[in-house]
Amino acid sequence: MSLSARIYRKLFISNTEGFQISPRHHVIFWLIYFTFNTLRWGSYYGDYLYSLKTNLLGFPIHMSLCYFTAYFLLPNFIYKKKFLSFTALLVSSIFVMVLAKFYFTYILINTNVWPEGPEITSTPTIDYMIVMMLGELYVISFFSAIKITIEWFNESKRAAKLEKMQSETELKFLRSQISPHFFFNTLNNVYSLSLEKSDKASDTVLKLSEFMRYLLYEAKDQKQSLEKEIGCIKNYLDLEGIRYGSSLKVQLNISGEPKGKKIAPMLLIPFIENAFKHGANKNIGPVHILIDIEIKEEFLNFKIENTSPSKNLPQKKEKDGGIGINNVKKRLELGYNKEDYNLNIFEKEGNHVVELKIILK
Repeated sequence: MSLSARIYRKLFISNTEGFQISPRHHVIFWLIYFTFNTLRWGSYYGDYLYSLKTNLLGFPIHMSLCYFTAYFLLPNFIYKKKFLSFTALLVSSIFVMVLAKFYFTYILINTNVWPEGPEITSTPTIDYMIVMMLGELYVISFFSAIKITIEWFNESKRAAKLEKMQSETELKFLRSQISPHFFFNTLNNVYSLSLEKSDKASDTVLKLSEFMRYLLYEAKDQKQSLEKEIGCIKNYLDLEGIRYGSSLKVQLNISGEPKGKKIAPMLLIPFIENAFKHGANKNIGPVHILIDIEIKEEFLNFKIENTSPSKNLPQKKEKDGGIGINNVKKRLELGYNKEDYNLNIFEKEGNHVVELKIILK
């Protein structure tokens, strides 16, 4: 089953999602409304028995019209934009039911069908029909409004849930896009070190193992420990240091206390990977990379500066730093509010500079 199908099934077929209108809710609604109406008209007439009889007769009509409108007319006509057909059927159904109510009242309860009217009513007059039809329309509107409101609330909740799941899925996909070339190059280094029977081989394997464990298992949550993220960065730098040797000068400065702070996992690594990709890989001479990580209360100031690619080497034009940087920009948009971060990328005195300021929540 595809991801989209699984999401659809979970959100739109599950009976546990959102507020569901059960038969119990219908019974409670009509009991409350019936009691209120009986007491109201009983007080008006000064005759609660008469009010009870008229409501016992009228409520099946109210209910029939309400359910007919909410569960048949609305989905089949309003939702399909057949407004004229809806209006004609609604007015016709109300007219027929009011007429039926008149004759049932006349036969079963009282020949003066409209005691609250301006005169004795023993025939269905125009005034009676208009007033009764408006009354029925009021009940229908009230009932339908409740149903539509609940449906709107459920649909909004489902849409928000779907959007969240899609964002989380996209974030997981983006986090998985750390360049595979890094792993291949590191494995080649391990192979070379093993041939040389270097003592660094076992340490390299251990660091690569720790890095992959973090990437595969500990970077699944929306937010991860900043302390672990910094540890991952150190492992990355150590592994790249083995590959480049003395030609690479990396300076890592960390100030402030990372304990207890949270950050989106694998958020900073792409900037560092980009520095190696466009700095170390595209320069013949010595390459310098400066990384500053400053933690001040709930704020993180991250800066990385690397030697710009050598002009003597052929360059492949990449917009806005390539896939890695675009990856981070998208993750920032998905994982943080716009006011919670500020990202600047620019060239300064022959160096490529990235500055990220972010609120750690």
